[in-house]
Amino acid sequence: MASFTRRGWFGLAAAVTLARPGALRAAPDRKLNIVVTGGHPGDPEYGCGGTVARYTGLGHAVTLLYLNRGDVRCPAIDYEHDNAPRVLEARAACEILKARPVFADQCDGHAIVDADRYDRFRRLLEQQNPDIVFTHWLIDNHRDHRAIANLTYDTWVKNKKFALYFYEVSDGEDTQMFSPGDYVDVTGVEERKRAACYAHASQSPQRYYPLQDEVAKFRGLESGFARAEAFRHHSPSAPGFLP
Repeated sequence: MASFTRRGWFGLAAAVTLARPGALRAAPDRKLNIVVTGGHPGDPEYGCGGTVARYTGLGHAVTLLYLNRGDVRCPAIDYEHDNAPRVLEARAACEILKARPVFADQCDGHAIVDADRYDRFRRLLEQQNPDIVFTHWLIDNHRDHRAIANLTYDTWVKNKKFALYFYEVSDGEDTQMFSPGDYVDVTGVEERKRAACYAHASQSPQRYYPLQDEVAKFRGLESGFARAEAFRHHSPSAPGFLP
């Protein structure tokens, strides 16, 4: 029996992983609309920032859709002209990633999931005309993460028009029981991901980014890369192109 080195095993694991049916590896022949939904400003950047950078580097359009603006207050406000600190941070992070920020109308830590909010969020998400949507894993310690995951999933149930993937944040602290099936190599864009996360200066990136980077290194070990972001494809949805 042939023996495998540690590198050989990781290479084999990567080959098997990249062949899984949850992702399309052939480059699409058109510009895609990608949406990453997150509970707060910073969540999409931490969980998917490298993947976002990969997409925008290929010329695809990416929208980061935040459930709230990181504020417990819920004023009737024009988000396009809101200069609250966390909104400004989100805009700066999106500029780094070449993405576009969009805000839903909920409040930090007080997410509501009911018939009215399902419908309102579905209309907002459908306005982005997404080909692929990434959202939080449904089992998560933060209620806002669980809320937007359910709101996003319900939108897919209603229209079934986009590929749906779940992502992790700070595995063990937030995300629980996450078993990925697809990986994206983010080694070459780690600097941009880090800059986008550190743009959220009010949210202690010096603590949380190293934690998330350990997750990226671990997922890299699983998939044969130096750093990777991991995803779980919702198998009833169509496979989507992962960069």
